[in-house]
Amino acid sequence: MHKAFVYRLYPTAKQEEQLTWILDRCRELYNAALEERREAYRMAGKSLGYYEQKAELPSVKEACPEYKQVGSQVLQDVIKRVELAFQGFFRRCKAGDKQG
Repeated sequence: MHKAFVYRLYPTAKQEEQLTWILDRCRELYNAALEERREAYRMAGKSLGYYEQKAELPSVKEACPEYKQVGSQVLQDVIKRVELAFQGFFRRCKAGDKQG
């Protein structure tokens, strides 16, 4: 049996602004990782995986200093979510289900 605790957060205006800013960086990274995978396959027929993209995060932080303000585990989780989305997509393709 699993227990789950749910807590309601009441951030201040400044905290809410910071959380929104971090969420925007995560959205940008997700879309960039997705685009990188699509382009790698289109250009070279090569599929990128979680570990290849995760290994690029330090260079992303160097190229875009705003990502230094976001925790590394948060950025890794974004890449993991892209990986899970791709796994789900191809699992549905293989099973003949509707992709989405």
